[in-house]
Amino acid sequence: MQIAKLYSAIRAEANKVIVGQEEVFVQLFIALLAGGHVLMEGVPGTAKTLMAKTLAYLVQAPINRVQFTPDLMPSDIVGTNVFDMSSSQFRLRRGPIFTGVLLADEINRAPAKTQAALLEAMEERRVTIDGEEHALPEPFFVIATQNPLEYEGTYPLPEAQLDRFLFKINVTYPEVAAETEMLTRYHHGFDPHNLVATGLKPLIKPEHLTAVRQLIRQVKVEPGILDYIIQLALASRSARDLALGGSPRASVSVLLASKVYAALQGRDYVIPDDVKTVVPPVYRHRIILKPEAALDGLDADGVMARLLKRVEVPR
Repeated sequence: MQIAKLYSAIRAEANKVIVGQEEVFVQLFIALLAGGHVLMEGVPGTAKTLMAKTLAYLVQAPINRVQFTPDLMPSDIVGTNVFDMSSSQFRLRRGPIFTGVLLADEINRAPAKTQAALLEAMEERRVTIDGEEHALPEPFFVIATQNPLEYEGTYPLPEAQLDRFLFKINVTYPEVAAETEMLTRYHHGFDPHNLVATGLKPLIKPEHLTAVRQLIRQVKVEPGILDYIIQLALASRSARDLALGGSPRASVSVLLASKVYAALQGRDYVIPDDVKTVVPPVYRHRIILKPEAALDGLDADGVMARLLKRVEVPR
């Protein structure tokens, strides 16, 4: 499929910049093609911002970065109407949300009112300012980050907002060999602030992403695969280790991400392994462990791994 060729080209170009986080970058690309948003969790200095900038550069989408802070107001994100003295009229001053890729850095540091300003934008691809609706550019892709260690002065995202993210991606430290390669590149002059100098080449325009998504919609899904996705959701809702299982939106997210992953592999049909691949990042932020399960050392990925073994795979 043409999508598989695009995927290979994207990975080849990204490898000029990204070291040790290739799989994370792939998940970002899957989410972009699926029309979803991503929550990235990792300690500072693990290339989260660099990956976002690289992806935006490769698809030629404008990118804005917003550092979320406790004093950030909703109008600082979506914009506001200001009075123009020269024309004696109000004019819209658009906020940074009017972009192709929005990097919401440390999103959990902003209060609930500001976090909620993203809800309508993420779900409806529009914002409302003073009662007037304004459409957002296409594509509109939110990459939000949060630090897994610092909780002082943070406002945890509510389940309703977490459910809007297609994926939650855990960004870990790179392997020793990858970190050595990264240091070698910096030693020879690599500058993450100047992607042009790295030889990175844009591969697709934002308007062409719509055509790619149309091709992905044509990926076939057998009834057995649909039932498999549903059974996984039902199993999470009745799991003894979970206080909250996957929502219907989780099942939709698994379906969309599975179709994208199948297309990236050059197939026009989904197989069970596609579903298994996307289940962890789809579910890890949507399910809530019971306190006793957390005390036993379980985490969301561990619980879903158990359920994937327990639920019968369609043949």
